[in-house]
Amino acid sequence: MPERLEDLPAPDADAREHSARVSEYLRECIARAGGAIPFVEYMREALYAPGLGYYRAGAEKFGASGDFVTAPEISPLFGRVVAGQIAEILAATDGDTVLELGAGSGRLALTILRAMAADERLPARYCILEVSGELAARQQATLAAEPDLAKRVEWLERLPETPVTGAIFANEVADALPVERFAWRGGRIARRGVRIGDEGFEWCDLDPPQALAKRAMELASRYGWPDPYHSELCPQLDGWIPALAGSLKRGALLLFDYGLPEREYYHPQRDQGTLICHYHHRAHEDPFLWPGLTDLTAWVDFSALARAARNAALEVAGYTTQAHFLLGGGIGEVLEETGDERSHQRLASEIKRLVLPSEMGEAFKAIALTRDCPVPSAFGFRNMAPRL
Repeated sequence: MPERLEDLPAPDADAREHSARVSEYLRECIARAGGAIPFVEYMREALYAPGLGYYRAGAEKFGASGDFVTAPEISPLFGRVVAGQIAEILAATDGDTVLELGAGSGRLALTILRAMAADERLPARYCILEVSGELAARQQATLAAEPDLAKRVEWLERLPETPVTGAIFANEVADALPVERFAWRGGRIARRGVRIGDEGFEWCDLDPPQALAKRAMELASRYGWPDPYHSELCPQLDGWIPALAGSLKRGALLLFDYGLPEREYYHPQRDQGTLICHYHHRAHEDPFLWPGLTDLTAWVDFSALARAARNAALEVAGYTTQAHFLLGGGIGEVLEETGDERSHQRLASEIKRLVLPSEMGEAFKAIALTRDCPVPSAFGFRNMAPRL
């Protein structure tokens, strides 16, 4: 459950100073736009403004000292299962390349490379596409623990011009794509925007672009929303997925993230949408609190993602919960390979966090988008792709 704002820990002086700089930058954006900007622009700048945005500045984001914990931070078993699926994809396609999008702390890359090295299945190339120079430096520091493996890693600032044969994957990247926030009231759609009020940033209504209004009205009619109803659309999916598809000659695109199919995402009872903020392992609902220090995120509409993939000539080969992906990928067998009792108990506890419905097991999903590639075996446990 989101926490009350008054219960959140206060930023230190340096963090407050940074947030003040980000706020001033956002105020300038709003002033240049004539007094208000769409929320999608606010989110993009708050997260990605060069040198200022949450993902482009230097604060710790991952792990105990950051704002959230991802599956690779919880347990190396997640990465070992992913490594097994990547090895399958490379073998099935005669592939030689792995491309990781947004590698976070670098811990997942290190786990995957170690696992593939142990099985003598290392790829010829392991590329990391990272837009943040600060995060790329942290990834390099993490991988420095294995110098021989680190030599195989290449950092990219953009997608490769020559399509790869192999595997492209991303863990918790799609949820950070900026979203349009909208409201349905009185049979009309309002685009949610941001302006400056007496107490700082505040919501306002803007006229929606035609595409946003049309799509939201279709959803309102289909699912019978109450009045009022708030939610999100992610227009960037229609550009992001085709770009990834253009970078894949043959192989599979694996995406892991929290999200839902369309009929659950836009259910009448989900009338406040999915937008959520993270700060020091606390979830809250105010995207205007401490800009630059707070992660802004929305759940992924996997039906929209699948539709974008099909339009880009990819096959939606697999879709399942994180729990079923890990079980289908043999996480139990990996656990049994653990030697000493203490390690076994620790890893068993980590598995619970990864697979239990009350933890990450149900909310997080895995999807495989393929081109001339068999369905990865982890999706055989329970493949829900037809539901998309």
